[in-house]
Amino acid sequence: MCGIVAYLGKKPAQPILVESLKRLEYRGYDSAGIALLRDGGISVKKTSGRIAALEQILDAPRNVDTVGIGHTRWATHGVPNTVNAHPHVDYTGKIAVVHNGIIENYSTLKTWLQSEGVAFLSETDTEVISNLIGYLYCNGDPSDRCGGQSQFEWAVQQALQKLHGTFGVAILCSDCPDTIIGAKRGSPLILGVGNGEYILASDAAAIVEHTTQAIYLADNEMVTVGSGGFNTKTINNVVVAKDLTQIEFSLDQIELGGFEHHMLKEIFEQPESLSTCLGGRINKQCGKIMLGGIADHLRDLTQAKHIIFTACGTAFHAGLVGEFLLEHLARIPAETEYASEFRYRNPIISDSTIVIAISQSGETADTLAAVEQAKERGATVLGIVNVVGSSIARATDAGIYLHVGPEIGVASTKAFTAQVAVLSMLAIELGRRRHVSSDEAARCIDELSQIPEKINTILEQSNHIRDIAAANVDRENWLFLGRGFNYPVALEGALKLKEISYIHAEGLPAAEMKHGPIALIVDGMPAVFIATAGPQYDKIMGNIEEVKARGGKIIVVATEGDNEIGRHADHLITIPDAPELFQPMLTVIPLQLLAYHAAVLRGHDVDKPRNLAKSVTVE
Repeated sequence: MCGIVAYLGKKPAQPILVESLKRLEYRGYDSAGIALLRDGGISVKKTSGRIAALEQILDAPRNVDTVGIGHTRWATHGVPNTVNAHPHVDYTGKIAVVHNGIIENYSTLKTWLQSEGVAFLSETDTEVISNLIGYLYCNGDPSDRCGGQSQFEWAVQQALQKLHGTFGVAILCSDCPDTIIGAKRGSPLILGVGNGEYILASDAAAIVEHTTQAIYLADNEMVTVGSGGFNTKTINNVVVAKDLTQIEFSLDQIELGGFEHHMLKEIFEQPESLSTCLGGRINKQCGKIMLGGIADHLRDLTQAKHIIFTACGTAFHAGLVGEFLLEHLARIPAETEYASEFRYRNPIISDSTIVIAISQSGETADTLAAVEQAKERGATVLGIVNVVGSSIARATDAGIYLHVGPEIGVASTKAFTAQVAVLSMLAIELGRRRHVSSDEAARCIDELSQIPEKINTILEQSNHIRDIAAANVDRENWLFLGRGFNYPVALEGALKLKEISYIHAEGLPAAEMKHGPIALIVDGMPAVFIATAGPQYDKIMGNIEEVKARGGKIIVVATEGDNEIGRHADHLITIPDAPELFQPMLTVIPLQLLAYHAAVLRGHDVDKPRNLAKSVTVE
């Protein structure tokens, strides 16, 4: 889940690397470092802590240092200290590597290298990569190389073929002062191609300030970049042709734009981002949904006997809403599986099973592994992702992009509402093709199109929600409770509060509370109920009374105009009226704001919560 960047061009590399690392810091922020090709050798500066700590130890940039690599770390192997920080230089001092991923056979390789007299300094798996390349570079037989292939490139290829696990790497060699090599397997890697300069990074956010032209490497591909251009091939030395792709977002979209945090900005972007997601896909005149990305698979979807959603975290909660939507509108049996469990089970998949993977980044390691598992078993596999060209987007048979722009905040917000919107459109269209009348489909489309504007009215209550957070932020245990379509929203609300405020929270179906969790209720304990208008309204009112009778502090998300609910609530937040099946896109907004304000009030770094990173690209 680390961020890597490399630069080769005509400008001083150090400022570009540092600025790029700042844009990648949401991927990991417990240590950072850079390496520059300097005066015939490799100059490394690294430290524990964030990019600001790295800046404090850097020398003044030099115009002649135009090649370098950088890294911001989310620790896996080895504690986050300066020794374990990247880049890692090999035992000869000639090779430097930055790495995102996990090398599963590092222990075996390390033992062998040590038997060959190679010394190690860190606890990381990454140092195995640099030392293995260095060993092969110094000891490889030149006759093994293909015509025109450098010893550096050959050593990298030979080393990568020996690695088991995942990697996105950028590599320098002091003997090759105008060369950077990048390669990937299971971790993202993009090459930005500018005017006489190249930027290799794990995310387009590090590239877009310099160029909007990029190539996306596929698994087991590598790129060798030099002052005269670049070439791409597999790690087995088979030439691969790659097309330049336009990066679809701008620099403005990843700036704060006057907001204090990216998370708050992205919460407030949801009316616009959701309108973009729906735009061009809803045809209100003919009452149809147009999902071009999966057009060739709509027949299979319509005839599906079983649909499995697989995802992790927030995307899993969106999948739960999708499960309810599909069963309600399309009458197709559906289930939602944690990708981290699905990949290790023996799932029942038949010819009529469709697997739909959901991931904001499109790089989630567990979800990508679940995709591969489903493909091996013969399922049609579709993707719902936000990042164009991501690994899941390439691995699936087809898919639907969210088109909500980059999401920088570690706690996902606008991606969730867009995922639910896409799943709503899919359910409406499949329902229309199966048994829902045209009039009913048209009513659903009309209601869905109103959701972005209704979100605006909820956002106007942000200060009121802050006051509610302030009144309860000192409590260390919360409950989130909902029924029906809002049960997954209760799970999502609890997750948001845990992620960024570090308050223990539990999300539950409201009816399950009395089957055990009610024992947790103590005087003053906050219990957040989603009690909107719907078929289970009376039932959830009973659940509110059960908690209130035991001294719980009642926070209610209710429908505007509900004059009764206020008598039962200590704190009330209202949302505009909407059909129950589309309410999750509204009810989640107050919970996002509640978590945000709670975290700020407790003094936490909202965009960089402890122990978390944005894209979980390791298991």
